Amino acid sequence: MSNRIDQLFAGKKTGVLNIYCTAGFPELNDTLPVMQSLQQHGADMIELGMPFSDPLADGPVIQDSSTRAIKNGMSLKVLFEQLKDFRLKVHVPVLLMGYLNPVLLYGIENFCQKCAEVGVDGVILPDLPMDEYESEYRPVFEKYNLHLIFLVTPETSEERIRKIDSVSRGFVYAVSSSSTTGTDKNMGHQQTYFERLKALQLKNPVLIGFGIKDKATFDAAAACSNGGIIGTAFIRAIENTTNLDTAIETFIAGVKHN
Repeated sequence: MSNRIDQLFAGKKTGVLNIYCTAGFPELNDTLPVMQSLQQHGADMIELGMPFSDPLADGPVIQDSSTRAIKNGMSLKVLFEQLKDFRLKVHVPVLLMGYLNPVLLYGIENFCQKCAEVGVDGVILPDLPMDEYESEYRPVFEKYNLHLIFLVTPETSEERIRKIDSVSRGFVYAVSSSSTTGTDKNMGHQQTYFERLKALQLKNPVLIGFGIKDKATFDAAAACSNGGIIGTAFIRAIENTTNLDTAIETFIAGVKHN
C-alpha cells in the first residue's frame, strides 16, 4: 500500500508546506482542531510533536510548548487516543516528531503498530542513529509502512548524505543550520548548502526546516528543494490566540500568498 507521503510528492514536486505543531498545545484537546484547520487552510503535511521533557534539538519556543502540553496532560497514550479516528477528517500526510526515549518506553513494535492503526505516515526521531535504525528497527518500521525521516545539516558529509538518502523513505529533512529550531538565521548564508544538496540529485524529495517563518524564507527554501517545514513561527502564532482557526488561516496565508 502506498504511503501518503509518497503520494503527496508524486503529485506535488515543489512548494510543499509542512507545518509542525505540538500535540496537546495550546490546550490538551486542541490537537485535532489544529490539524483540521491546518489542512483546511493549505498545509500539505502536518508534523505533530510528541512532547518530551528534554527536547535537545528544539529551541525555547518549541520547548515551552512541549512543557505546556505535558502540563496539560499530554502523553503518547493520550495522543494515540486523540488520533483514534482522525483519518475521518484529516487526509494530508501526518508525521510524529519526537525523541527515542518515550518511544522505547512505549515499545518500538507497539508504537509502530499504533501509528499504522490510527493512520500516521511517518516518524522523525532526531536522536535515533541511522546505524541503529538499520541494524535494529528498520524491519519493524517497514512492516507497518511507516517512513522514518532522517535529518541532514550543513556539516553532514556528501558520503553520509548519500547513505541517509539510500536508507530513507518519504523525504530527507534538511536542517538549515546546526543550531536548534527557531534560530533566526539569514537564509542567504545557507544558500550554498541548499544548492549543494540540490546538485546531489537525491532519490528522495528534500524539505528544508529550521528558520523558516514567512513567505520570503519559505520561497527561498522551495527554490532549492521540494518545500519547507515551519515550526517555531507557527507555535508563536497560536500560543496565545483566542481563535485558533483564524490565527492558523492568517499564518498560512502569510506564508503562501503575501
